Amino acid sequence: MNRLWVRLSLMISGVLFFMFFLQFLSISLDGNRIDDDHSSPTNAPPKEIQGRLIEFMLLSLAVGTTGGVVIARIVSNPISNLSQAAQHIGKGELDIRVPEKGSLEIVELAQAFNKMAEDLQRSQTARRNLVADVSHELRTPLTVLEGNLRAVLDHVYTLDETEVANLYEQTRHLIRLVNDLREISLAESGQMILEKTFTDFNLLINETVQALEPLSAEKQIQMVYESTHPLEGTADSIRIRQVLFNLIGNAIRYTPSNGKVVVQAKQDAAGIHIRVQDSGNGLTQEELFSVFDRFYRADRSRSRETGGTGLGLSIVKAIVEAHGGSVCAESKGKGFGSTFSFLIPC
Repeated sequence: MNRLWVRLSLMISGVLFFMFFLQFLSISLDGNRIDDDHSSPTNAPPKEIQGRLIEFMLLSLAVGTTGGVVIARIVSNPISNLSQAAQHIGKGELDIRVPEKGSLEIVELAQAFNKMAEDLQRSQTARRNLVADVSHELRTPLTVLEGNLRAVLDHVYTLDETEVANLYEQTRHLIRLVNDLREISLAESGQMILEKTFTDFNLLINETVQALEPLSAEKQIQMVYESTHPLEGTADSIRIRQVLFNLIGNAIRYTPSNGKVVVQAKQDAAGIHIRVQDSGNGLTQEELFSVFDRFYRADRSRSRETGGTGLGLSIVKAIVEAHGGSVCAESKGKGFGSTFSFLIPC
């Protein structure tokens, strides 16, 4: 009785039976009233009519029950599919999807369920990848530290200034990795504290470009800053400076010698738009889809020392979204350079 299709079957057959029962009752009462009034017996309904009504009522009950079961099964089947799929999801089988067909309400419910299952599957994959990536990233510097310290303890070589510098660099990488992960976790949980103040974005961009000029000069890369004035708004200037350092620094790092990096900025009703365009190797569509993922490096040949922790663009995305803005990457393909842009609402 607790099954939906059983309840619908009983309701449909019960309604049909009740309708024909009322019809039969009405005819019977009319016949009894005529007999009480001593009317002509030819005016009373014959007995065979009542018998046929009873047979028809029983037949209607059987047909109504059968039809009710069929209709109820058809109506409740999508909900049963959702129930079974939800049980599979609860067991961790996140690749389960339900057919999106039926009435508009059922289709919307199925679409919402499939979207939830897809999000859960993506989150689980991201968590697994994060654990694997963090373990992989931490393993190398920790192994280097362990090996070098073991060699010193075994008197394989002395702990001179060069070796101390090497160990110090590994500890710096570990600290930077842990700090980057902490910032991303704070941003994703909505706990990143932003100290928003009145900010001159022109000043921030100019200072960042000047700070990175020695790096671009070393590779003979031309840096150009194009802006419209004024560029003023409310933001956390320290965090925005971090975003600019990551984007412009990446553009310089992945642009070959004698290349060009162009920084553009403008302000409109939506907010402040900043674009960093380079003449580097460019990105494929697959790389554009993954470029903001944690520990992702477009150039797999780069080491941790030359390619960083692989968290720079993830931090950029987290900071911009914490400001209520958006960030995106564009590229026409390999050999056509890349453009990273972000919007900070005013």
